[in-house]
Amino acid sequence: MHRRSFRVRLRSLLVALAVAAALPAPAAVGAAGPDTQTPFDQQVLFKASQDPGYACYRIPAVVKTVRGTLLAFAEGRTNDCSDAGDIDIVVKRSEDGGRTWSPLQVVNEGAGDTHGNPAPIVDRRTGRIVLAETYNTGVPGGGNCPVPCDRTPHLQYSDDDGRSWSAPRDLSDQLLPADFNSWYATGPVHGIQLTKGRHRGRLVFSVNAETWNGSRVTANHAALMISDDGGDNWRVGAKDSWPIADDGTFRQKPSEMTLAERPDGTIYVSGREQDGTDLGHRTDAVSRDGGESFAGPFAAIPDLYAPQVQASVLPVGKGGKRLLLACPGDPDRRRTMTIRSSYDGGRTWESFDRGTVVTTDWSGYSDLVQADPEYVGLMYEGGAVDARDEIRFARFTLDWLKERRGPDPTTDDRAPGARGAAVLGGAAATDGRFGRALAFDGVDDAVRLPYRKELALGTRDFTASLWFRYTATTGEQPLLWMGGIGTTQPQVWLRGEPASNRITGLITARDGSAAPRTVSVRSTAAYNDGAWHHLELRRGGGALTMSVDGAAVGSAADVPGSVSRNSPFGVHVGQRMDSRAFFTGAIDDVRVTSGDADVLWLPMDRVHGRS
Repeated sequence: MHRRSFRVRLRSLLVALAVAAALPAPAAVGAAGPDTQTPFDQQVLFKASQDPGYACYRIPAVVKTVRGTLLAFAEGRTNDCSDAGDIDIVVKRSEDGGRTWSPLQVVNEGAGDTHGNPAPIVDRRTGRIVLAETYNTGVPGGGNCPVPCDRTPHLQYSDDDGRSWSAPRDLSDQLLPADFNSWYATGPVHGIQLTKGRHRGRLVFSVNAETWNGSRVTANHAALMISDDGGDNWRVGAKDSWPIADDGTFRQKPSEMTLAERPDGTIYVSGREQDGTDLGHRTDAVSRDGGESFAGPFAAIPDLYAPQVQASVLPVGKGGKRLLLACPGDPDRRRTMTIRSSYDGGRTWESFDRGTVVTTDWSGYSDLVQADPEYVGLMYEGGAVDARDEIRFARFTLDWLKERRGPDPTTDDRAPGARGAAVLGGAAATDGRFGRALAFDGVDDAVRLPYRKELALGTRDFTASLWFRYTATTGEQPLLWMGGIGTTQPQVWLRGEPASNRITGLITARDGSAAPRTVSVRSTAAYNDGAWHHLELRRGGGALTMSVDGAAVGSAADVPGSVSRNSPFGVHVGQRMDSRAFFTGAIDDVRVTSGDADVLWLPMDRVHGRS
């Protein structure tokens, strides 16, 4: 028997045995079961212990057919979770809006190679489901694909609602230009069919590719692939290319792009940003001519907090005027899957505190679908231990999402050209070192500054100062946070660490393509006596120094590079950027200067707009 046929039949047998054994359905994670009519429910859709034959499932993609059937695709990774091993494309079907699902079906077997990156599209004129995918030679032993990688695009289709699939065909002659000769990836997320304008009926999906010049990668390409005949023929449409310098640095690297059609027919494109010098881990662009070209280059979104990860968007509501974004909300790690909304076609997005958390577990790649008239479906990677533990399917109504909130109260920022800073939670006025100050409850109180390019300190020398008072004896007490978070993202912060009896100031910097470097300074007291103290952190003269009440308490040699690149970017008072710690106490007169200019200046003496 042919090896490929044997493996397909073996996996089918294993699935049948599991079903026959009446294995209990996996419990919904943190919600009522999927058969109940609740605003939110969730179940495990793919998991190695639940679906025998694979060691790992990754890379979700989901569409709804013209008959209302949901098709949930994933990569079935045979030996381990590595990206370039023996990988098949698999699917499950649901005919009841995602409440129940069929057994696993193999759509495309790698037979030792990697067949993945599913990007399904439904042609609503014919009912055909088109599935774009990417092949490369498998790497045994869990390794990565070599650079350059022999990645090629392929396509299959189904004309019977996803029950059977055509033989794959190679699309290299149509969708693999000569300069797409290193990395190449379809999706991975559903593509779209345009419904408006002169390109109505056109199929569109996204591709990310790289150029190899014989010795190194020299460029990154973000592109849209388009077909006007239902997927029989394709061509490269819009393309945005970014050079990679000799030292390995680049401004942007848009990849893993998700698409949505706005009510006016514009295509909104949201991509993952990976290690570019521009601020932000999400980047976007639009096409106003049906995917033929981009209206402008991709632009990073510094204050849309997310880790480096694939995400998904979906138009919802009357006329599709509202966009949903599914993406982990922790800006450092793949965890805390969150739904955020845009009410202006992706021009602006809700901040993390306004989004709705699906889970605080580890979470990764995702896709969104209108499961039925009432429920949106979210297919996403998640797990209590690792984001790759399983793939879940959640269903929720729009009413389950947080209500749209009006403007936050503000406090003045007196730096030139600055807007008021948002006052979050219930931060309230209290007696200050100079007039009034703001008190923080340690739960959700904070001040967040709207992004301005001047806030990004880059390689400049600076001085950050503030007054604080607190009595906390435990926990992390964040005072000022600027930039990213974690061990690799450029950042600047000051925090109290009373359990260790100290105040710490820290910077992390990136210099060219070198690994990030961190330096910190610490006091020998926590200053948690309830009295006002003045804290200052200064970068300058080749050193990072910290003083309290005018006396130096710590100094260390500076590290070269920028403290604000390659990361999402936020400026907070009283809060860690990832919302995992809040200050308990009062803060007054926060100021950051660089040269002779104020970068920010928060007197903290008034709150505007609070009823």
